[in-house]
Amino acid sequence: MTTYAAFIRGINVGGNNQIRMADLKSTCESAGLANVRTLLQSGNVVFDCKRGDPAAIIEKAIPMDVRVIARTAYELRDVIARNPFDEDRNPSLLIVFFLEKAPSKEALAALKAAMQGPEELHASGRELFVYYPDGMGKSKFTNVIVERKLGMAATARNWNTVMKVVGMVSGELGG
Repeated sequence: MTTYAAFIRGINVGGNNQIRMADLKSTCESAGLANVRTLLQSGNVVFDCKRGDPAAIIEKAIPMDVRVIARTAYELRDVIARNPFDEDRNPSLLIVFFLEKAPSKEALAALKAAMQGPEELHASGRELFVYYPDGMGKSKFTNVIVERKLGMAATARNWNTVMKVVGMVSGELGG
């Protein structure tokens, strides 16, 4: 059985697509996922799965139109290792965009051209690491821009949340 973290895009944001975490947990369990745990109210789910595509399993089980991006416990540890920013940066200003797939060079060029502010962007595999020195809330570089320019689903989590999710899967990796 493999341990995964799923990042569900667009639930419990701005009063839209509301789902209680207890309901999300039971929905995932009913879909056949094991050892299901949730974190915060923003659609972070850790679970064990031994079959198929876990993102598709969750998308099918949730009774609303959502996108799910999943990573294995090992892939999440790799995300931590690939963080290009210094540890002295404010972790609440560092955002990881989890992407469906690695973007093309052309799509990344279009995305970088769309940046209008002081944000710093580093692409690595299926993740974008973006540092928002003035905060994400004030930025025009949004998840909508990322999805539009890359032509794929993306969901963003701040570094503190990513670290908490990694902590939830750490026991599965022996530390």
